[in-house]
Amino acid sequence: MGAVLGGLTLAVVALVFFVVPPAEGLGYYVRLAFFHIPVAWAAVIAFLVSAFQGAKYLRSQEMAADAGSAAAARIGFAFVLLATISGAVFSKLTWGAYWNWDPRQTTIFVLLLIYGAYLTLRGAMPAGHRRAKTAAVYAMFSFLTVPFLVFILPRLYFSLHPSPVINGTGLAMDSVMLAVLLTALVDVTGIFYWLYRKQRTRILREEKE
Repeated sequence: MGAVLGGLTLAVVALVFFVVPPAEGLGYYVRLAFFHIPVAWAAVIAFLVSAFQGAKYLRSQEMAADAGSAAAARIGFAFVLLATISGAVFSKLTWGAYWNWDPRQTTIFVLLLIYGAYLTLRGAMPAGHRRAKTAAVYAMFSFLTVPFLVFILPRLYFSLHPSPVINGTGLAMDSVMLAVLLTALVDVTGIFYWLYRKQRTRILREEKE
């Protein structure tokens, strides 16, 4: 699976650098969107999986579900961090500053705090069912904030952040851009799944030791 994803990643990189045309008003800076959007998408998927596995643990008391919840949360945090960094670079290139507390920057910062607290809480507790139960409840309640922070609140206020759309305002995407973006989304989702399986196995092994 790793080899397939590696080949797909190389194909996406080639498409972004040699096929995607410059966007109006952004030029080739638009290439960052084909990294930023997929990692942000994968982070949302990861947090959903973390909440789902947390709920599964509460029903079954199976440590495999706890490991799955923790693995997804760790990877989701890493993806959010990548989305924040890539967004800051885009901000510097287009607006002249890495950080200006734009609504989307603010909400993603809050998301980092929420899941950073999850990882800190989990790391501070000894392994076992008490930690698993606490982490599961936290993961479920944390995910309730994700739709509001990612999809709802940033759209309630004026934002410099361009919204990706097809043949409209904002970051206008033609059919070529859309095809490349969808390919990148599939690729990064596959990378998440590959990392998730490895991380879950590692956590289970560590808990058994």
